[in-house]
Amino acid sequence: MPLPEPRGPLTDALLTDLVAGALRPSTLALADQTAATPVPLADDDLQLALYTCYELHYRGFPEVDDRWEWDPQLLGLRAVLEQAFETALREAADPWVRSWAVDGEPVDRQLAAMVAADDGPSLSEHLAKRADETQWAEFLTLRSVYHLKEADPHTWAIPRIAGRAKAALVEIQADEYGGGSPVRMHSALFARLMRAFDLDDTHGAHVDTAPAEVLATLNAMSFLGLHRRHRGAVVGHLALIEMTSTAPSRRYASGLRRLGKGEDATLFYDEHVEADAVHEQVASVDMCGSLVADEPALHPAVLFGAAVALELEARAGAHVLQEWTAGRSALRARTPVPA
Repeated sequence: MPLPEPRGPLTDALLTDLVAGALRPSTLALADQTAATPVPLADDDLQLALYTCYELHYRGFPEVDDRWEWDPQLLGLRAVLEQAFETALREAADPWVRSWAVDGEPVDRQLAAMVAADDGPSLSEHLAKRADETQWAEFLTLRSVYHLKEADPHTWAIPRIAGRAKAALVEIQADEYGGGSPVRMHSALFARLMRAFDLDDTHGAHVDTAPAEVLATLNAMSFLGLHRRHRGAVVGHLALIEMTSTAPSRRYASGLRRLGKGEDATLFYDEHVEADAVHEQVASVDMCGSLVADEPALHPAVLFGAAVALELEARAGAHVLQEWTAGRSALRARTPVPA
C-alpha cells in the first residue's frame, strides 16, 4: 500500500522523513506538540501518525525501508503519541468500567453487563432498514481500514498468554483466518463484499478517507496488541468484538438483501452470524475467564480493553450517523496540508 496523505504538520514531516531515511529533530518536536492536543481520539494528525507507525509492523509501505520498524528514534516518537492516546483511552473507558463492571462478579458476567448497557444509536439498524447503496459503499469503505486486516491486531496476544486462554484465542483466530483456507479468511470475504459494490479491495486503499474516529478504532487494537503489558486488554477487546458481532451482522446481512445483493455480498456477515454466536462464549468464558483465573492481576486490564472496544466503536458509529443525518458524506474530505 502507498503512504497515506499527510493530515497536518506532524504527518507531513514524518512521512517525508520515512522516505528520506532520517528523522529530523524538528519532527520529534512536532510529536511533542501534537501529543498535547486536547482531543487525541479525534485528532487527524495524531491518529494518522500512529497508524503510519503501526503499519510498519504489518505490511509496511513500498517507499519506506523495513528497518524503520524498530528504529529507536521512531519508537520514541511513537511512545510520545501513545502516552497521550492511552490517557485518552482510559478517560473514555473509565465510565463503562465504573458503571457496569460490578465488583465480585466473574469477568464473563461483567463483560455481558457492559454489552447490555450499550444503548447508543445503532448504525447497523440504519444500514438494515434505511441506508441506500451510496451510504453502504461509504460504510464498507470506512470498515475496510480494519476488516482488510481483520484478526491481525489481536493475534499479537497469542504468544503472550498460555493454557486454556491461549487455546481459546487460537480457536477464535483460526476461524478468522478461514481455518486454513485463503478464500474463507474473513478479510478475503470482506474484500469479496467490497467488489460487489465496485470498491477497491486493496489493503489500505481507503485510509485517506477514514476520519480520526475510525482510525482510532484500529490504532487502539494495534496499541494494545503490540505491548505485552496490555495483553489482558487486547484479550478483553477481542472478547467484546465477538460478543457484540452476531446481532449487528444479522442486520447488516438483512440490509444487503434489502438492496438485492447476492451471496458475494452477504457471505461475510452470514459467516459472522454463525461463527460469532459460538465465539461469544469461547471469548468471554474460556479466553477471558481462564486468563483472569491464571493471572488475576489482569482482571482490570480485560475490562479496560472491553470498554475501549465499546467506546471507540460507539464514537465512530455516531460520527457516521451524524454526517448522514446532516446530509453529508461520512468519508473524510481529502484536503492538501498547508505548507
